[in-house]
Amino acid sequence: MALSREEREGFLAEPRVAALGVDAGDGRGPLVVPIWYAYEPGGLPWLLTGADSRKMRLIRAAGRFSLMVERTEPTTRYVSVEGPVAEISEGSGALHREMAGRYLSGEALDGFVAFAEAELADHVVVRMRPEHWLGSDLGSAA
Repeated sequence: MALSREEREGFLAEPRVAALGVDAGDGRGPLVVPIWYAYEPGGLPWLLTGADSRKMRLIRAAGRFSLMVERTEPTTRYVSVEGPVAEISEGSGALHREMAGRYLSGEALDGFVAFAEAELADHVVVRMRPEHWLGSDLGSAA
């Protein structure tokens, strides 16, 4: 069963790990990797990635990317969204905390933020302007 706009946006707003897909160039399938992301209904999905990472180089070259999230319980459901890059801006420690706070809490969150600030290279925020959505609830996973 296809999901309504409200259902798709609500599902994407939940703290899930997305599969990021971006064109990897001639003779290659798309790069598809797991990534943390953030989204609020009606807004722009965003992610943090290394400014010089392969993901970022491919996103810059393609000018667009996709995110797909799924679950299998209590029913199999997925949402994918694809669109052009709307903005690229410098990342910050506050954004690392905001992003990680969707997935971690307490000591795990504090530990990750300390690690990110000390060990991770320069990061950028990439925001997508959603153009194409797919979403469906496929019923029971059993």
